Amino acid sequence: MSTVLVKGGTVVNATGAVAADVLVDGEKIVAVLEPGSTLLGSDLAGSADTVIDATGKYVIPGGIDAHTHFSLPFGGTQAVDDFDTGTRAAAWGGTTSVIDFAVQRYGERVEDGLAKWHDMAGGNAHIDYGFHQIIGGVDEESLKAMEGLVDEGITSYKLFMAYPGVFYSDDAQILRAMQKAREFGLMTMMHAENGPAIDVLAAQLAESGKTSPYYHGIARAWQMEEEATHRAIMLADVTGAPLYVVHVSAKQAVAQLAAARDAGKNVFGETCPQYLYLSLEKQLGASSEEWGDFEGAKWVCSTPLRSEEEGHLDAMWQGLRTNDLQMVSTDHCPFCMKDQKELGKDDFRAIPNGIGSIEHRVDLLYQGVVDGRITLSRWVELIATTPARMFGLYGKKGVIQPGADADIVVYDPNGHTSIGVDKTHHMNMDHSAWEGFEIDGHVDVTMSRGAVLVQDGEYVGTKGRGQFLKRGLTQYLV
Repeated sequence: MSTVLVKGGTVVNATGAVAADVLVDGEKIVAVLEPGSTLLGSDLAGSADTVIDATGKYVIPGGIDAHTHFSLPFGGTQAVDDFDTGTRAAAWGGTTSVIDFAVQRYGERVEDGLAKWHDMAGGNAHIDYGFHQIIGGVDEESLKAMEGLVDEGITSYKLFMAYPGVFYSDDAQILRAMQKAREFGLMTMMHAENGPAIDVLAAQLAESGKTSPYYHGIARAWQMEEEATHRAIMLADVTGAPLYVVHVSAKQAVAQLAAARDAGKNVFGETCPQYLYLSLEKQLGASSEEWGDFEGAKWVCSTPLRSEEEGHLDAMWQGLRTNDLQMVSTDHCPFCMKDQKELGKDDFRAIPNGIGSIEHRVDLLYQGVVDGRITLSRWVELIATTPARMFGLYGKKGVIQPGADADIVVYDPNGHTSIGVDKTHHMNMDHSAWEGFEIDGHVDVTMSRGAVLVQDGEYVGTKGRGQFLKRGLTQYLV
């Protein structure tokens, strides 16, 4: 096996930063040493097969994006990134592991959905990958199937309080699933929006002629998110199941999570880059209800973008600082404008919900360091360490230490990244929700289990090298 020395950089873990060299042997980190150290009398720089100069740069654990949707069927179409294009784009952006969602819908078997996702990922992923399991039809058969998920290395599953007729579960179904989750140690992930009420509001808006993309967010009002978040917390409380609320965007929902956590509950939440930077007011420089006519469809996602003037964006950053929100995932669910988002050109209800961000998450969160919103170590904690702990991967992933997989990113704080379709865009999309964003930093090197995937502005990774991650139980409970 070959050896790699990452030399002269500043190693940043969630616990702090230190000047150190990192020695990789094969797929593992074998030593983190003071700069210029020798190992068993050997000159490391002279004896290593490959030396990567990280002088003046940060050496961080590879990012873990714990919420992606490759090839997700939705709204009569499907997400345009598959495990090939999506994981390749992730590697460009410093992400070395993803956890995607295997899908079971009404009338389908959990086992069949899981097998399909294994087939789609196997031999196609450039980086390591795991699965959560969507339970879209809670019944006796799917509840029984949940019992075998842990043995499959799938220790989390997702329910939806939204999308009636597609994925929606009512309170009785949620209660029964949470009881099963508590019995077997599964983490319950929840899309917390009041779907039936949203459908009524959306229909009323459409009937009154308000059909442009802007009204997607009006129908999915923050009250719908706060109410569902509170209800999910109460159901988790009565069952004793740990709860992880996905894509939190409303400050009122953060307050619900904070109150539960202050009471000592195992309740957690993620937000996404779009809820930190994008808003109803900012996009296109428009404040009108038309939201740039149909161009606003590129920002249609669920939960929706919120008003910056009402304080939602600042609340997300504050939640990340106070740990009322534990991590940032992308909810990467990319659709092209042409032939996909355009399905809703005459009615916002038909716009496929989703934004593509998988290659930008590490950069966008680093900009938060530059802007003084989070610390350097908190950056690493949010993008790598907490996802590893939350979803049973820590020690193997999420940290620079001996014995961990050599998932390593060399990040240049003096570099620069311009985001745009014609600049740094590697996702399989015809637009970017982040067009024109400028980042004061740059991913210089991405390594996955000791193999260099990105270096010197070139992609040298290999399709199919990514391995399935058989995860343990969560390591984040209080």
